[in-house]
Amino acid sequence: EEVVEECHIDINTDDCDGCEKCSIACPNNVFILVDEVSSVRDAQVCKRCRVCVAICPNDCITVN
Repeated sequence: EEVVEECHIDINTDDCDGCEKCSIACPNNVFILVDEVSSVRDAQVCKRCRVCVAICPNDCITVN
């Protein structure tokens, strides 16, 4: 039996400029742009690869 642990993703929307780099780079399609800032579409599909953290030019994403 596989235990699925919920991933927690924080986005500092004050620093997000809506570049969509996280959205484009995420292999699991976790992010979506809402009101010109990134938002979490579905945290359950996050595999904690942290590509979004690495690619964000404003360091506004934290994955726990």
